[in-house]
Amino acid sequence: MSVHLFIPDCQVRPEAPTDQLDWIGKYLVNIKPDVVVNIGDFADMPSLSFWDVGKKASEGRRVEDDLKAARDGMAKLMQPLITYNDQRRVWKEKQYKPRLVLTLGNHEDRITRSIENDAKWDGKLTLDDLNYELYGWEVHPFLEVVTIDGVAYSHYFANPMTGRPLGGMAATRLKTIGHSFSMGHVQTLDMAQRFLANGERQRALICGASYLHDEEYKGPQGNPHWRGIIVKHEVSDGGYDLMEVSLDYLCRKYEQMPVRKFMQEKYGLDYMGIGEPVEVAA
Repeated sequence: MSVHLFIPDCQVRPEAPTDQLDWIGKYLVNIKPDVVVNIGDFADMPSLSFWDVGKKASEGRRVEDDLKAARDGMAKLMQPLITYNDQRRVWKEKQYKPRLVLTLGNHEDRITRSIENDAKWDGKLTLDDLNYELYGWEVHPFLEVVTIDGVAYSHYFANPMTGRPLGGMAATRLKTIGHSFSMGHVQTLDMAQRFLANGERQRALICGASYLHDEEYKGPQGNPHWRGIIVKHEVSDGGYDLMEVSLDYLCRKYEQMPVRKFMQEKYGLDYMGIGEPVEVAA
């Protein structure tokens, strides 16, 4: 049996706070999972958004700025692990090297689609520009399914007839997919499980938000949703015990204050994700 750390969509972009990446990196070193799964849309790539073409929102966006934000974000996420192993090396102790798996999301796929749709990007822009593999990630193409310990991971699971994401709640998708799966993409936290006659436990996880910023397009009623990471204990044959680790918890652990207070004090911004603005002992 193994432990998996699941990192939902981080949607790193220019000017968005990325303190949570440092917290996640520190927590990774703290609990030392066997496998880390980054489910994609780590990079937001807003400059290549098809939906914003010609809109005021696209003014001033630059591809290089998006790439730099993603590279800086990945460096922040991985630095605690690098620092830990550097110290272990000095002490001549064994390195901690978890399996790092990254399934590209539709936002990273904006790079691929831009190259296909506009020849000017050919040879000037590639997925390698994100530098994911530089840090040891196994990078899997958008919508490729990676199965680890019986759990199928992909940014989302598509209807084979249309290519569009399957709809419905986690329980509905679990019935359709027919085996344990975990995905991001949807900015929610939804889980389901079922037990088969042979005793097998199948689990579904839909979790697509691990960022501090609020999405303007979602408005005040769409942004109050859970944000964080998921730890899966005793993963085997698709079954596991699940532990939710919210950004609010991580902020309290590493900043000694609730995430709403942290965002207000450091950035002067409201945080609409789940989290109480009440001090709790670390």
